[in-house]
Amino acid sequence: MGGHEELTTRRLSLRRPTAEDVDAILAVHRDPAACLHNPSDALDSRAGAEERLGAWDALWRARGFGYWTVRARAQGASPVLGFCGVKPMDLAGRPVLNLFYRFAPAAWGQGFAAEAAPAVVAWSAAHVPGLPLIARIRPGNLPSQRVALRAGLCRAEHLDGPGHDGFDLIYAHGPSAEA
Repeated sequence: MGGHEELTTRRLSLRRPTAEDVDAILAVHRDPAACLHNPSDALDSRAGAEERLGAWDALWRARGFGYWTVRARAQGASPVLGFCGVKPMDLAGRPVLNLFYRFAPAAWGQGFAAEAAPAVVAWSAAHVPGLPLIARIRPGNLPSQRVALRAGLCRAEHLDGPGHDGFDLIYAHGPSAEA
C-alpha cells in the first residue's frame, strides 16, 4: 500500500476512480439491493453517475484521497466489484473521516469488502492520522457491521444518532472510539 491513488491487497486492486468507471458507478448505485440501507445514494441516470464521479474527483483534487474503485487483481481486465474509501465529514461537531464501502450484489459474500475496508483503514491511519475514522451504519445492515468490525473498528454507542437515511450506529477506529 504505497501510493495514494492505488492500494493493493492479496486479491484486490483499489485505484482512484476515472471516467471509465462511470458505468460501474451507475450499475452499483442503481441496484436497489446495493442502496437498500442508504436510499439517498441511489442513482437512476448516467448523468447522476457522472456527477457522483465529479464529486469524488473533486475530493481527490482537494484532499489527495477519497473513494477507490475496487477490482480483483486477477489477470486481464476484471470488472468493478465496488467502491471503498473515505471522505471528511463532521460527526457531533468534530471532523472525522467516514469509511465507505459499497459493492455490487454479485460480489457479496466473497470477502471483498472485508478485504478492502481494512486496507483503507490502514491507509487512513498512516496518511491522515489527525482525523478519527468512523463508519455510519444502519441498525439493520448486519453485513456492513461485520465488515466494520473486521476492519478493526469498534462500536461507539455514544456517537450513535440520526443520519441522512435514518438512525446511524457508529463504528470507530482509534481515538474516536474513546471520545
